[in-house]
Amino acid sequence: MQITETVNDHLRREFRITVEASDLDAKLLSRLEGMKDQVQLKGFRPGKVPVAHLRKTFGKSMMGEIVQEAVAEFSQKAVDDRSLRPAMSPQIQLVSKVEEVIAGAEDLVFTMGIDLMPDFKLVDASSIALMRPITEVSDDDVLQSLKRLAAQQRTFEPKGDDAQAQDGDQLVIDFTGKIDGIPFDGGTAENAELVIGSGSFIPGFEEQLKGSKAGDAKVVAVTFPAEYPAANLAGKYADFDVTVKEVRRGIEAEVDETLATKLGLDSLDKLRDAARMQLANQFTQASRAHLKRALLDALDGSHSFDLPTGMVEAEFKQIWTQVEQDIKSGNLADEDKTKSEDDLKAEFRAIAERRVRLGLVLSEFGRVNNVQVTQEELSRAVMMQARQYPGQEQRIVDIYRNNQDALAQLRAPIFEDKVVDFLCGQVKITDKQVSREDLFKDPDDLAKILKAN
Repeated sequence: MQITETVNDHLRREFRITVEASDLDAKLLSRLEGMKDQVQLKGFRPGKVPVAHLRKTFGKSMMGEIVQEAVAEFSQKAVDDRSLRPAMSPQIQLVSKVEEVIAGAEDLVFTMGIDLMPDFKLVDASSIALMRPITEVSDDDVLQSLKRLAAQQRTFEPKGDDAQAQDGDQLVIDFTGKIDGIPFDGGTAENAELVIGSGSFIPGFEEQLKGSKAGDAKVVAVTFPAEYPAANLAGKYADFDVTVKEVRRGIEAEVDETLATKLGLDSLDKLRDAARMQLANQFTQASRAHLKRALLDALDGSHSFDLPTGMVEAEFKQIWTQVEQDIKSGNLADEDKTKSEDDLKAEFRAIAERRVRLGLVLSEFGRVNNVQVTQEELSRAVMMQARQYPGQEQRIVDIYRNNQDALAQLRAPIFEDKVVDFLCGQVKITDKQVSREDLFKDPDDLAKILKAN
């Protein structure tokens, strides 16, 4: 085994690592020797299977595992021998052909690039003073919430054959969608229920059905949004042949005991309590989001140090890929549409640098204070992901179990939240009463209001 350092540039290290084919073969033979007394194969007595036969039967798959283990082992050795502190997972690139290595015809040769954790001093969290916006749930908030629940529980009844459809009315329709005169998959339905003004169909579809009556046949012309999930339809012009079968008026549900029972609660008082608790949770989450943003701003402003170039580039690339998609689909923010590409890149690179800096600061706070993500927390996160795919839960669990990168993506936000919660217990926090409207404003706008008061 040979480890050669090829790059030593401030916070970047690169290595070329060679593991001789003979060493890999020795590991393989050792494993085969260890299993020959245990394996049972047809045609051989227990413990009498020749190693040569075992190599022929299991050698390829076992050598694949040995190669993976060797990459992990010697990558870690390069780090440990030099007492390096990685800022992120190393980047591994195989130089030799993996098929040849597994066949024993080549040495295992790979390169490893690694960004190092910069040295910096953490700010004393107790020196940070933050303002937390809070809002109490009012009786009117509860009432408005109950009214929204009632609106969601409304029923519909026929308006009559000559009644024209207006906003809030429900139509029962059959439709067939066509692009260039040809029906497309998913564009046909019978007895579909559509509430005018609900915004549940393609933009422009519902508006063209206002004033229609039962028995009307109409052609509705629309253009699918550029960001439509089905790529084969995104941005396409389509005609829908629509037949209106019935027009129904909405019957609003009352905020009463019947509504409570319909929603599975014993009384209206319990429904009010449930609504108040739900609103309180929403307010608490919004308050915490503003506090977290203020904390991150304070941490960003309190730390200045060199950043690992590779981490910044990777973060910027991810951000810029999304920006390019937004440009193509016309979803770029209005304030960014007049800016040059160079100006946009400069702004988003600054965002990438902020994210990397804060990620390193939070990671260091977590390390110094022994903040850990427990297996129970990670398992709970995996199950939450799995429940989003009914009927495929076990497949999703297996994906996370067998993919460490996917598992790391779940672990990262849990770790960040735990570090933020820890720091919120260290900083000085002053609660400030704000209106419900202000609580749900953009963080920058609310910060200006808090400073002004």
